[in-house]
Amino acid sequence: MAWTRHHVLSLADFTPEEYDTVLQTASSFREVLSRRTKKVPTLQGQVVANLFFEPSTRTRSSFELAAKRLSADTLNFAPGSSSLTKGETILDTAKTYLAMGTDMMVIRHKEAGVPRAIADEMDRLGVKVGVLNAGDGQHEHPSQGLLDLFTICSLLDANTPRLGLLQGRKIAIVGDILHSRVARSNIWSLTASGAEVHLAAPPTLLPKEFADFVTEDGLPRKLVVHWSLDPALTDADFVMTLRLQTERMTDHLLPSLREYHQQFGITRDRLRQCQPGVKVLHPGPVNRGVEISSDLMDDPEFSLISQQVTSGVAVRMALLYLMGGGKVG
Repeated sequence: MAWTRHHVLSLADFTPEEYDTVLQTASSFREVLSRRTKKVPTLQGQVVANLFFEPSTRTRSSFELAAKRLSADTLNFAPGSSSLTKGETILDTAKTYLAMGTDMMVIRHKEAGVPRAIADEMDRLGVKVGVLNAGDGQHEHPSQGLLDLFTICSLLDANTPRLGLLQGRKIAIVGDILHSRVARSNIWSLTASGAEVHLAAPPTLLPKEFADFVTEDGLPRKLVVHWSLDPALTDADFVMTLRLQTERMTDHLLPSLREYHQQFGITRDRLRQCQPGVKVLHPGPVNRGVEISSDLMDDPEFSLISQQVTSGVAVRMALLYLMGGGKVG
């Protein structure tokens, strides 16, 4: 399909055709990354600005490497050494990078809505600058949702990863769903595939309102909420565990990390309830021994965590390529 999306801010309105376009494009770039020469000239002459207003290791490094593999020039923003410390506004910062000739902006911020505000400002100015949300508050993290989708679909069909492969599959998402932008993006993408998504967490980390989360667009989506782990894991094909975001918890939402692990931590024994061949994902960073046992995290028989990191570069190359209008070389 012809790609018409100028910004990637959320997966809530992604169509099945757009998902498949990203998956197929990422598959092409995965092949590029397997070559001896891993660089292609698709975005040569374009400038990608990584504006990360909060700390990040995987996402920032992945976007920077993706842009460089596409031969784009990169600008990296660090808030601690920027004019924000002198009172400059976020929109003024974005317009400064615009004046430097930026073609695409990758935005990460602790407050929800900042990437959209910058995208709206670019549109108001009438400039063709694409904005990609690299995670905003408790809203969404679209590229993480897409790389998780790509990781799973590539496991099921390495040559032709596509959305329809997940039709009827059971996928459990376990952990701090309340604070997770990753969970929100994955809920949109996985339910769009026809998968049956089960959420599991303590009630303090999983409000009952999540049961109505995917009814906004009127599409038939399957989402089930559990306040205990066993029903979510039973016969699951994939288990996605999430980090406890203690830095975002202003109240005492958990008795202790030890008790959380006893009730919701993913271990080898607990995976026996799942389908044979079950695979485990985690977006990182991981609190070893809390969300997932350390031995399970490092076991390639079950863990897809390293594949997620590798998939991230290919998927982010695909997004930058589609938004930048390049050609695979």
